[in-house]
Amino acid sequence: MRGEAVEVLEKLKILAAAARYDVSCSSSGSKRKNTSGGIGNASPAGICHSWSDDGRCISLLKILLSNDCIYNCSYCVNRSSNDIPRASFTPREVADLTIGFYRRNYIEGLFLSSAVWKSPDYSMERMLETVRIVRQEYRFNGYIHLKAIPGADQRLITEAGFYADRMSVNIELPSEKSLRLLAPQKKKEAIIRPMSLLSEGIRVGKEERRIFRSAPRFVPAGQSTQMIVGASPESDLTIMLLSEGLYRNFHLKRVYYSAYVPVAENKNLPAITTPPPLLREHRLYQADWLLRFYGFQAAELLEPLQPNFDPALDPKANWALRNLHHFPVEINCTPYHMLLRVPGIGVRSAQRIMAARRVSSLDFDDLKKLGVVLKRARYFITCKGRYCGEKVYNEASIRALLTDGIPAKINAIPGLPEQLTLFNFLNGHDYSAVSGEI
Repeated sequence: MRGEAVEVLEKLKILAAAARYDVSCSSSGSKRKNTSGGIGNASPAGICHSWSDDGRCISLLKILLSNDCIYNCSYCVNRSSNDIPRASFTPREVADLTIGFYRRNYIEGLFLSSAVWKSPDYSMERMLETVRIVRQEYRFNGYIHLKAIPGADQRLITEAGFYADRMSVNIELPSEKSLRLLAPQKKKEAIIRPMSLLSEGIRVGKEERRIFRSAPRFVPAGQSTQMIVGASPESDLTIMLLSEGLYRNFHLKRVYYSAYVPVAENKNLPAITTPPPLLREHRLYQADWLLRFYGFQAAELLEPLQPNFDPALDPKANWALRNLHHFPVEINCTPYHMLLRVPGIGVRSAQRIMAARRVSSLDFDDLKKLGVVLKRARYFITCKGRYCGEKVYNEASIRALLTDGIPAKINAIPGLPEQLTLFNFLNGHDYSAVSGEI
């Protein structure tokens, strides 16, 4: 029995490390409740989160079912030609690990992905069997995020959707051209098809539950996807237009952006010594937030003549500087959608402004109390007709004040990003028991 526990632990070390490049593991949005006397609860707002230094969620048991892949994608550490330790869990092993860690309060849920092991159908079958054991045999009601394997039978993906809280299909590269170059065994159609299937299933499931409250939930926390940033030459504009289309056509909850970490020498990839473009990833997340919550469109944030975000300015401030003819706006009468476009005013502070100005006119001291970041907002607003920005009102002078001397090249971050692991918390424990505002 002790030997079996050690073998499972070795697999866990390999497959947890192999999963660290997948960042799409946010758990918000699930409303699964424990009503059957089982264990775990994903209600009301998902699970508790822990975060690594670079912002990645680490509160789930995040592992691959297998890293033994039949594909040879140039950018992937698990590609078939790479000489790395290989391991594969059985569905029972993953289920036992999940419940074992959950009972010891190491994790709150499961994020399960897999390399394409033997075939897409074989991989999806094993993942489906894993979540079936967790849900039905262990009666676990906590959060589960499951990857849908492109190319797998649609019936397998559909059945898995009734066990998972969230599912995702990684689009990986921002263009079909890059996919053909770096991952020729993968096809765009094979990625889009399960996305469409999940989107339609979620829509139908919601309609059924409006009529029959006891209808089973289908992927209640929605679907997401991930794109690798920096492995291929696409501009930020191309990536944002793609994200905008995914949100519009498939109603995704999130698009995740993963700064490419060089793991292999290849003439079509950045050099192995190139640092991950973490600042670019950050700017894309900021822009993504503007698309989802601030009413912006990708074509407003960037244009063909300026297809990449400014590293020294956040996307909203950059847009405001390029559109100074819209500013300054009077804070006491400008409409809500325009308040959202003022740098330094977020969604909550805009809502507070709308509520507060019904009672009385606001001045700059009031805005500070309402959470407005006046250090940025002051250049784009007036209060009771008063302007507190610079006398020279032009793009160059305001840009200099907003950037405050930040150099243009600020992405040289030493070292590679790391993800915290369960092994930080397990030292000294008996492993044999485990085998059971913008």
